[in-house]
Amino acid sequence: MKIGGFRDARSGERFHAAYERTLRELWPGPKETLDVPTSFGTTRVYRAGPSGGRPIVLLSGAGGNALMWHRYVGALSRRHPVVAVDTVGEPGASVQTAPIGDGRDGAAWLEELLAALEVREAHVVGCSYGGWLALHHQIHHPGRTASLVLLDPAGFADPGWRFFTWAIAGGLAGLAPRPLRPPLARLVSNRTILETELMRMMRATMGFRRGLPAARVLTDEELRRVRVPCLFLLGARSALHDSRRVAERVRALVPGARVEIVPGAGHALPTDRPDLVTERVLTAAR
Repeated sequence: MKIGGFRDARSGERFHAAYERTLRELWPGPKETLDVPTSFGTTRVYRAGPSGGRPIVLLSGAGGNALMWHRYVGALSRRHPVVAVDTVGEPGASVQTAPIGDGRDGAAWLEELLAALEVREAHVVGCSYGGWLALHHQIHHPGRTASLVLLDPAGFADPGWRFFTWAIAGGLAGLAPRPLRPPLARLVSNRTILETELMRMMRATMGFRRGLPAARVLTDEELRRVRVPCLFLLGARSALHDSRRVAERVRALVPGARVEIVPGAGHALPTDRPDLVTERVLTAAR
């Protein structure tokens, strides 16, 4: 099993310079920066907002980190504590030291992190791979999650040629001159490429070797064990899975789950529809 990290010191230095620059440019206000030790490595988190109440915990998708939530932190932290996480094994400021072999290991990492932060109950928001981790945490460590908001979560289909084509097309579009990016974003259904600062940081991840397992498809038995209030927001144009089939399966297996298919949105749901996602997260956290 692999451990995520940069292939050499120069690659790491280039990325961390881009990361710190992006953090300075995009983070919308005061924050507390913490490096939390776990059995799987040191995890970087940023805390914002008031100190009391259940926090909103933000988990990014594969290849991302806490900075993908920069547009959300201001609105979410006005009334709620917010914890934005750099997942161990992804390119960010966390440092992985032990392998994460499967969803159970990923759940154990998240449980250790929340326990170390003295989070008794949290509203967990997971995007794509982060949604898969959030589901596994609820399955294997029930009791610490108050609610789930899952943004086009992984774990409902094996990524096929359509998804990899979408991901490659988005990466190439992000290299295009800035005036060309808006029409390309519409063409590939991925508004992330309009985030200039994030795209600059993402280009600096080329020397990073990811150290996390593939998001294995969740079984029916596992989904039946998800017993907290949860909202599945699915992009109607998702390249990862057939959203209608996912909706049908969730409604049949997850007790009390709410499912919403978002018209016009793709797998990059947080950047495609930030206002809608913000409103749904705040409603879930009431």
